[in-house]
Amino acid sequence: MATPWRTLGKCRFLMNASKTAAAKTTATTTAAPKPLKGILKPMPISPILKDFLGGAPEASRTEAVKKVWEYIKLHNLQNPSNKKEIICDQKLKTLFSGKDTVGFLEIARLLSQHFVKSG
Repeated sequence: MATPWRTLGKCRFLMNASKTAAAKTTATTTAAPKPLKGILKPMPISPILKDFLGGAPEASRTEAVKKVWEYIKLHNLQNPSNKKEIICDQKLKTLFSGKDTVGFLEIARLLSQHFVKSG
């Protein structure tokens, strides 16, 4: 293995790996994965969202928003004159409570009604 040399101006010195960096890499590789929380945690979803996502019984909020954006991009549903506005087709109208147009900031709020609260 080649020695990592570093040149700074006209001086040349040897760079050593720090002991703390080596300790951090071994600590992170042996730790168990953290459980998903918040918007990353898969939750039960409504039948309407289940049909939209392809039949999955549960999904995370981030995954649902990501799939909706994929659908919007695939079907070119953004308003060409105002990219912040989504023009809903029939499939999105059922998902977004019958609205004809939706602002892109409203998507997450409108999807929240499709996540079943388990209490």
